[in-house]
Amino acid sequence: MTAPFLSLDSITRRFEPRLTLGDRIAARLGARVEDRPVRAVTEVSLQIARGETLGLVGESGCGKSTLGRVVAGILAPSSGTVLIDGKPVIEHGRKVTTRVQTVFQDPYASLDPRMRIGDIVAEGPVAHGLVSKAGAPDYVRDWLSRVGLDPEFAGRYPHQFSGGQRQRVAIARALAMQPDLLVCDEPVASLDVSIQAQIINLFLELRRDLGITCLFISHDLGVVRHVSDRVAIMYLGRIVEVGTADAIYRDPRHPYTRALLGSVPKLVLESDELVRFETISGEIPSPLSPPPGCTFHPRCSIAVEACRGAVPALLEDTEGHRVACHVRALERAGASQDGRG
Repeated sequence: MTAPFLSLDSITRRFEPRLTLGDRIAARLGARVEDRPVRAVTEVSLQIARGETLGLVGESGCGKSTLGRVVAGILAPSSGTVLIDGKPVIEHGRKVTTRVQTVFQDPYASLDPRMRIGDIVAEGPVAHGLVSKAGAPDYVRDWLSRVGLDPEFAGRYPHQFSGGQRQRVAIARALAMQPDLLVCDEPVASLDVSIQAQIINLFLELRRDLGITCLFISHDLGVVRHVSDRVAIMYLGRIVEVGTADAIYRDPRHPYTRALLGSVPKLVLESDELVRFETISGEIPSPLSPPPGCTFHPRCSIAVEACRGAVPALLEDTEGHRVACHVRALERAGASQDGRG
């Protein structure tokens, strides 16, 4: 069996609270001070094949951006390992490779307003010896052309561009580092719909031409379906379902996945209603104190007693499709017994 290009093994990321001086004094005086960590990501194991795009989907606050930052080496995991081609992305709490680069959600915040975009794109490649200072201008012009920008724009500042153009600059900056893996953290969420389509098409073209592996993080189910080979569904720091994009959208197995897909507005042309959608009941629990057992059970309409007691394992449901659900496991066990009978 071929080893995965990117491998995440039991990744956990906690954010420990920082007590203020007042909190420390209060604690010394006997007051009870909350010091529980925020459990952003818990025991996540995933693999991505070379050249594949894995979509990571979940509600706001589920931990998907934190996981993306761990993959990119921006955050060190509290435990677990991130390997690319069998080599660590992070060692001793620091990123040790340039093979993973990130495109962030907000191009207004991710570009230094004091730098010309030519310098922004060239800074990393020059610092890491991918191109000489003398060759940087031509190198920058080539990457600006690849992302659909006029090379003559290299002398301009970020504030002189639209949101879509800035995101193209951010993509050029990431790709100029010649990465093998691109982490795209909600790269079109802050853009107008028409501009989103342009950036998505650009991603698809660059992926085809450059053969880049991609972790594509988004809450937009339509975008993820369009760009991904496989999809991982995340809820409150855990992966609850993984499968091909076609299988996830055609036959979702986890109740949370079904609820997510059911919440997407749909046109109903044969009735008087213009749109129909179903919201997920309840609120996502606090990562400070997640529910015991399956963390989705307080919002799940089919939860059973087992869901309240033990965390379900992410098990293979069918070939290439894994689900973490006690109810689904019971259904599968019942079907297996019926087949033997």
